[in-house]
Amino acid sequence: MSGVTGQTPLPSDWILRHPAYQDMMQLEVGDSAQIHAAFLVYLDLTEVRRWKEVLSFACSDLEAVLLEGQEKEGAAPQILLPLPAHRTLSHREIRCVLRRGAAALLSVVASDSTIVYQRMCDGLLTPDPPGSIQDQGRRQHRKRRVPP
Repeated sequence: MSGVTGQTPLPSDWILRHPAYQDMMQLEVGDSAQIHAAFLVYLDLTEVRRWKEVLSFACSDLEAVLLEGQEKEGAAPQILLPLPAHRTLSHREIRCVLRRGAAALLSVVASDSTIVYQRMCDGLLTPDPPGSIQDQGRRQHRKRRVPP
């Protein structure tokens, strides 16, 4: 039974019927776990994060489904490489994604469908400086007790 009154529950095979999933299956990528991860990332981007124009396409060099989308209307497109958490990734595969020229995100999907996004870049990226750090000075005002 659905948690919302009056709403019919989804059939158990709703993922297999979803048009985006069917489009990904037609890309003929052999790794079904990677296709499933790509679909979960697609759902997160379109339904939760409200990305625009999210498309899937096959990358023959990686034998994987990649996603491309815009975080906001009019923003530059970003490439996403969705992977299940158990899959390893080589330097060659990372370089293949980065050569596409757009900003790249690695999207790792855990077995419980948790998704972690990691921005990838060519070379080292200097981190943003931390926000204002205030010394609370709490330790300076404490008196130490000397044991008798």
